[in-house]
Amino acid sequence: MDILNLTPHPVNILDEDNNVLLTIEPEQDVEPIRLEQSDRIVDEVLVAGICVPVTETVFGEATNLPDEQTGTLLIVSSLVRTALLDRTDLVTPNQVVRNDEGHIVGCRSFARN
Repeated sequence: MDILNLTPHPVNILDEDNNVLLTIEPEQDVEPIRLEQSDRIVDEVLVAGICVPVTETVFGEATNLPDEQTGTLLIVSSLVRTALLDRTDLVTPNQVVRNDEGHIVGCRSFARN
């Protein structure tokens, strides 16, 4: 299985003891993936006497996302993966591990749709 990291950050795969088993570096010279999006008002709520709209974000086409290829997984952001539910080749870091300062240092698995 091939895997391409289309995020701007290295992805560390960790074992149960937080040892780095594998680091997947970001692909070089790859444009960020962008999603078309628009918002539509679906409701309004009254807060402290002020009417505040409640919106729903609607995602459209993705730009700079390679076509799906058999045998290749693409590491992308959670937003991209969840907006494109029809793509089974998109994964995101899952079971993330954080250091004492709360920064993500790696993951133990990938999530996909």
